[in-house]
Amino acid sequence: MKIIAMDSSGLVASVAVLEDGTLIGEYNIQYKKTHSQTLLPMLDELKKMTELDLSTVDAIALAAGPGSFTGLRIGSATAKGLGFALNKPIIEIPTLDGLACNLYGTDKLVCPIMDARRNQVYTGVYEYVKCGERPVTYQLKTLVGQCAVSVDEIARICNAFGREVIFLGDGVPVYEEKLSQLMEVPYGFAPAHMNRQRASSFGILAFDYYKEEKTVTAAQHAPEYLRLSQAEREKMEKCSSGN
Repeated sequence: MKIIAMDSSGLVASVAVLEDGTLIGEYNIQYKKTHSQTLLPMLDELKKMTELDLSTVDAIALAAGPGSFTGLRIGSATAKGLGFALNKPIIEIPTLDGLACNLYGTDKLVCPIMDARRNQVYTGVYEYVKCGERPVTYQLKTLVGQCAVSVDEIARICNAFGREVIFLGDGVPVYEEKLSQLMEVPYGFAPAHMNRQRASSFGILAFDYYKEEKTVTAAQHAPEYLRLSQAEREKMEKCSSGN
């Protein structure tokens, strides 16, 4: 089985090709360009480098949200275009689940935080549950589902679990100092190679989604924003004020 995975929900643009659980190739970039400038060229370059025949792809996986409104729309449009062109299903992976997958097998709580502006973060809390023996495998379990809350609130939630926490995501450099004041349990931050979205993590989760028939058609797919955009909020505020 072959999957193209992509993510443009945050600061990093990322594309990967996976086959039968093996990572064939991955392209990540976070440097002075918009996702509209990078995502398709990255996919085209990866296609050439891996000699990928697009007709052999079984599904397209992507970070479905939350995240940057513009970034999610770019990723969604790219995935839908591929889905329509190739007549392949789309696998929608929650962004925070994909981030948490970076820390596979840890015995710590995993708390991804993405800067959502307006003093909020997109976040959730996860743990890995040990499954089976010889070989040992781990299953990602959601303890607190994706949400948009203040840093104070997610710190309170993490403290209530009473366990060591690893934070990751683009919200870390923004709120690192504040977390140092709020956290009452041991905590740490994922290193550079684990602390941003990676398309390969979404692709790995997508294999299980595909087996469980958790797919949608290109026509059915839509990003999950979790909250209204700034333009929509301003429109509602104007309507409520009678202007």
